[in-house]
Amino acid sequence: MAMIFLTSLLLALFVVDPPWSYALVAIGGVLELGESWLFMRWSRRRSSDVGIEALVGRRAVVTAACRPTGQVRVAGELWRANCEVGASAGDEVVVSRVEGLTLVVEPLPDDG
Repeated sequence: MAMIFLTSLLLALFVVDPPWSYALVAIGGVLELGESWLFMRWSRRRSSDVGIEALVGRRAVVTAACRPTGQVRVAGELWRANCEVGASAGDEVVVSRVEGLTLVVEPLPDDG
């Protein structure tokens, strides 16, 4: 990240004469600070979703029939699930909420 400032400093020391070398170092420093500020702002745009709450809203595939309790695979992991409506193995469901370590799932709505 310090390449702009380092380049301007080397140019100021070995290539450019004194009145312009000061300006070159100042411009390099300002550009470097602006770049650092931009990268910090960009990296903090949104917070990361972590934990079990990040599963809410994700699709899952039923691996053991949920009538009402069974298992689903979501994000490559097996979870105990509860589905009041019921779902057969192989059905796609969506995680609506989390209760302890049990996912409460609902069948996907029909788009027909």
